[in-house]
Amino acid sequence: MSGPLSGVKILELTAVVLGPWACQILADMGAEVIKIESPQGDSNRNLGAVRNKKGMAALYLTCNRNKRSLVLDLKKEDAHSAFLELVKKSDVVIHNNRPQVMEKLKIDYDTLKKVNPQLIYCGAYGYSKEGPYGKKGALDDSIQAVSGIAMLNDLVLGEPRYMPTVVCDKTTAMAVVQGVTAALYHREKTGLGQQIEVPMFETMVSFIMAEHLWGYSFDPPIGEPGYTRLMSYHRKPYKTKDGYIAILPYLDSHWEIFCNLSNRKDLLEDKRFSSLSQRVKNIDDTYKETAKTMLNKSTKEWLEIFENTSVPTISVNNLKDLINDEHLESTKFWKTIDHPTEGKLRTPAFPINFSETPSSIRRHQPNLGEHSMEVLLEAGLEPEEIEKMLKSGATKLAE
Repeated sequence: MSGPLSGVKILELTAVVLGPWACQILADMGAEVIKIESPQGDSNRNLGAVRNKKGMAALYLTCNRNKRSLVLDLKKEDAHSAFLELVKKSDVVIHNNRPQVMEKLKIDYDTLKKVNPQLIYCGAYGYSKEGPYGKKGALDDSIQAVSGIAMLNDLVLGEPRYMPTVVCDKTTAMAVVQGVTAALYHREKTGLGQQIEVPMFETMVSFIMAEHLWGYSFDPPIGEPGYTRLMSYHRKPYKTKDGYIAILPYLDSHWEIFCNLSNRKDLLEDKRFSSLSQRVKNIDDTYKETAKTMLNKSTKEWLEIFENTSVPTISVNNLKDLINDEHLESTKFWKTIDHPTEGKLRTPAFPINFSETPSSIRRHQPNLGEHSMEVLLEAGLEPEEIEKMLKSGATKLAE
């Protein structure tokens, strides 16, 4: 067995990052994923560095390993019919279109469950179709805005800012994986398929408010929302004599060790810092005193001092540092694969370690339409039917 989801067949109708990354995670865990694309392909095929072939840009490569690519223009009748044949033999359909689009294409859940009653049908899009935002389009930036993430930065930086990572896409992608695997487990017990909705907005509000609901955890509220420690301007890596360091003497035991090893026993006598709750209440002062202390030695010296303690202490990496990080090298996190058109590629390992059903990288990132012929033949179409689809533009092969 090549992974815990070995034997599960997934039809992916997604683009950009949310859907492709979710489906790559499922594929890494052993699922067979068929990426169904329009004749134009996933828009991310042309975003980022390109080495050889058009349509094989960096952002596409990082989200689409372990898949096969099938081109179907689902607006055409023969492509739609071919898709329904695939649905009959599949376990899961995942899409990130607005529900209205899927209804217009006649590939909504009510239609597909008639073809395969045990189908698990997962839609991941901006807002739940039940609410007033249900017809709005959404991308990561807009969800960062509406979910409160951008304004959290306003509290720290003095203006709303988007995080420099597609945090909403990737967080929602992991929720998709959770939902699909839970539904597969339920079907294993009951034989029943179901529809899953994973709205980005609701997912991110749940994510953000886990710590930031704060005083509004109570009804009526007994304080403002927002975890104060996280919103301090002074919450950032500390300067040392020669660089930066991340250190967080968070628990009371951490604080005692920190004060003793950094020659700041005076802080142990200060009532502002006498307990975790007091340090959070006086978080700006806590951070300022820690910052003042860190200026006294080099990064290497501090790392050595706290090496064998429980105080979370680590170096501050930039993006290039991650490529040669000693821990990632030791755990063989970075993998090299040979791609038929792009040559050697670097790709991260799947981060979860299964003792009995390890994940694997079985397939390279496919060129657009690379597997159209073989997937359609597997679905039961005759060569003559596929040739007709090729001529009409309902499908295409890799160039």
